[in-house]
Amino acid sequence: MSTILDAAAPTKLRHNRPYLLLMSGKTTQLVGAGIGAFAVPLIAFQVTGSVARAGLVAAVGEVGALLAALPAGVVADRVDRRRLIIGAALVGAVLWASVAVAGVLGHLTAAHLAAVLFAASLVTALEGPAESGALRAVVTPEQMPTAMAAVQGRSAVATLAAAPLGGLLYGFTRFLPVAAAAVAHVAVAVCTAFVRVPLSADVATERETHPVEALREGLRFVWSRSFFRVALLLSPLINLTVNGLLVAVNLDLVRQHTEPLLIALIDTVAGAAMLGGAVLAPAVLRRVRVGTVLVAALAWIAVCFVAMAALHTYTAYVVLTALAVLPLGPANAGTSGYVAAVTPPRLQGRLASVMSLSYLLSAPLTPALAGGLLAATGLQVTLWVFAGVLAVAVAAFAATRAAAGIGTPDTWAADALPDDAEA
Repeated sequence: MSTILDAAAPTKLRHNRPYLLLMSGKTTQLVGAGIGAFAVPLIAFQVTGSVARAGLVAAVGEVGALLAALPAGVVADRVDRRRLIIGAALVGAVLWASVAVAGVLGHLTAAHLAAVLFAASLVTALEGPAESGALRAVVTPEQMPTAMAAVQGRSAVATLAAAPLGGLLYGFTRFLPVAAAAVAHVAVAVCTAFVRVPLSADVATERETHPVEALREGLRFVWSRSFFRVALLLSPLINLTVNGLLVAVNLDLVRQHTEPLLIALIDTVAGAAMLGGAVLAPAVLRRVRVGTVLVAALAWIAVCFVAMAALHTYTAYVVLTALAVLPLGPANAGTSGYVAAVTPPRLQGRLASVMSLSYLLSAPLTPALAGGLLAATGLQVTLWVFAGVLAVAVAAFAATRAAAGIGTPDTWAADALPDDAEA
């Protein structure tokens, strides 16, 4: 954690105690969640005995997040965000602990695992908008690009650490990774409890607004921006193909009884590449327009995945996954920073929840589609299907020119709406 901040953050951000507490807690949680996520496909396969049914179990888990996405943003803008984050984290800890205990006792079933994945994803969906709003509350607009680069670095550290730790813990006992996920949820609750500054805007006014009208206001704000509109329409397809391809690779390696540490190596190398991209992000964003960075990154991912489908080897999976995610640090940092910078503080939770639909709409389909295609056609055909659709989606996104107006961070203030602006 300190490595990322030392490399990417200005002095004021490094000494921003509330920011560091929020980042430290969430980083620990992400590492724990990554460790648990590494083990879930393996556990699901062992419980069900089928890659297709294992994919369906994972798909059920994503439905909770989808159902909670829009209400979560309204809740995050109407309640104390600190209490919401702490409460959600503690519930998540109990859920993952139940899987570990049931597994150790030999009573874990596919229904139990699916139910926990469903509830845990619902809790995470509630927590996400609150965390986004909390970060915006403790970070100034000038610090936003660097803070978002650090957030990307945080994700990279989680990916880098989670895969080998997940493989190592799974090697001891297959339910140790989910126990680690439970402990990590406790850590985020503890860190957030020590944040003493307000993490919410004045919620009295928001509580006077009917929840349905509050949701409509958030939706109107998002739809008022061309970039947001295009992202909502095309990002689900992009996320479906990117994540579907990676899930298919992992499921096929599990089916072939590949060593867990070799499966984890793909995520480890990808995490190292993401970390490198996150460290470079502040320098890149100062010099290159965010819109250009985003379109170039998506095009590069499509090229790498087409090459992966063509080569179809383990070495290609490792190398090309790392190359594909390398530009994600600057692209995600720039996009997230811009979105947060132009959104009024009172709408931060709703903005985060609405934009999360770009992932959540595809999340339930991803493991089910990947598992179904893999079982029906084999890995190489599955890779070609996902890579081909991704290339088409990226070309469509570039053709809309929706990202063309997003400049370097020094131009974002001109795009921002005042806090009392109408959505």
